[in-house]
Amino acid sequence: MDNCPAKVVAVYGSVVDAQFDAHSAMPNVGAMLKVRLPEEKEIGLQVVEHRGNNVCRCIALGFTYGVSRNMPVSLQDKELAIPADLNKLYGRVLNALAQPIDHKGEFDLTDSIPLKNLSLASETQVNLDVEIKPEVIYTGIKMIDLLFPLLKGSKSGLLGGAACGKTILILEIIHNIISYQSGTCIFAGVGERIREGNELYHEFSRADLLKRSILIFGQMNESPGMRFEAAHTAVALAEYMLHQRKDVLFFMDNIFRFVQAGSELSILLGRIPSEGGYQSTLTSEISQLHEKIRSERGSSITAIEAVYVPADDLTDPAVVAIFAHMDNLIVLSRSLVQRGLYPAIDPLQSSANSLSPAIVGRRHFDVAQDVLRHFRRYDELERIVSIIGKEELSSEERIIFDRAKKLQNFLSQPFFTAEVYTGKSGVYVSLEDTISGCERIMSGELDKVDEAKLYSIGKLEIKNGQ
Repeated sequence: MDNCPAKVVAVYGSVVDAQFDAHSAMPNVGAMLKVRLPEEKEIGLQVVEHRGNNVCRCIALGFTYGVSRNMPVSLQDKELAIPADLNKLYGRVLNALAQPIDHKGEFDLTDSIPLKNLSLASETQVNLDVEIKPEVIYTGIKMIDLLFPLLKGSKSGLLGGAACGKTILILEIIHNIISYQSGTCIFAGVGERIREGNELYHEFSRADLLKRSILIFGQMNESPGMRFEAAHTAVALAEYMLHQRKDVLFFMDNIFRFVQAGSELSILLGRIPSEGGYQSTLTSEISQLHEKIRSERGSSITAIEAVYVPADDLTDPAVVAIFAHMDNLIVLSRSLVQRGLYPAIDPLQSSANSLSPAIVGRRHFDVAQDVLRHFRRYDELERIVSIIGKEELSSEERIIFDRAKKLQNFLSQPFFTAEVYTGKSGVYVSLEDTISGCERIMSGELDKVDEAKLYSIGKLEIKNGQ
């Protein structure tokens, strides 16, 4: 049905109204249409509403420059499709329409599969009655492996305001997991800067990670429809990998930009916003995206998502709506960034469902709890010290205060992906080295060591307090 009797009757920015003949069947909500411009270019339209007088309200997946009234509209020739051979996707950069944008040539879609609605082909949905043994994924990042261990099939959020290090931390996690462990990486760049996408691609290329990665971008300069759909396309691709019994590492930077794109579309569609200013469908949109990120027998999707926190306000409605779907919440602190402690994770605001003796073992759990106790006591004492000075603390309080500062310095480390900025070589630290280092600090073995010697190092190699 390429010659579909429809025409453009109105254009409102990224929203296009297409009117069909009275004798024509209306396309379903979610169907893809296209409008052809004089320059032989096509713009995709996705049906989102049926209105009166045979009018379909559509979201434009692209810019609507040049689209005018009475232009012919037709159904897409076929659904969004990807090559059935997954090896053709590795190392490629795609847009929200699953089209390559890396100038490496188009896909041969002779043998292809539809990208959307792949969940209908799933033989087994999530079975909550099947006991799946928790499996920890190690990142080589001391703070995360010790206090917020990542489990296979879990969802983790990296929360922080602007310039708190979310992107560099997610890049380091990708680098360490793919370099030292198995799995397929799908990265969704949603609403971020072109510069960041370019740097990400070249970082993947430099570290030889492209051979196991697929990148999908809907960046800041693109229309809200493209940014919104980029997240869904990436999740659909991860879901297909899941059906193929592959373990998938799913990364998104940034899930908040997905919410923003949905808010823009809601305003363009004339819907009344909620009290907080976001779209009334905020919760359902986030839920529909995350319900597909799941585990099945023998395979899983492990999601790590960067979450921009506007004005560092963790009570923002969009951020709170995202909380409900996360197993780990890793909060980045601006005050730690200002002190040069990277990763700038605030352990007292962060939380992890996976930190339990049954999952990580008794020794790991006890050390992690001792570290958190030191940090909590340090937070209380720091306020006192800032007013009356450290000299007014008791000898016991002074010891805890100093050890907590040493723990903070020790749990910072240089990143592989930040070598060009810091001049320091990145390090991958095993969990055993992290635990033993913390034990030595808390036991008092390093009480006479200058805390500066523990700043931004790998494993603790100081012998006998020297």
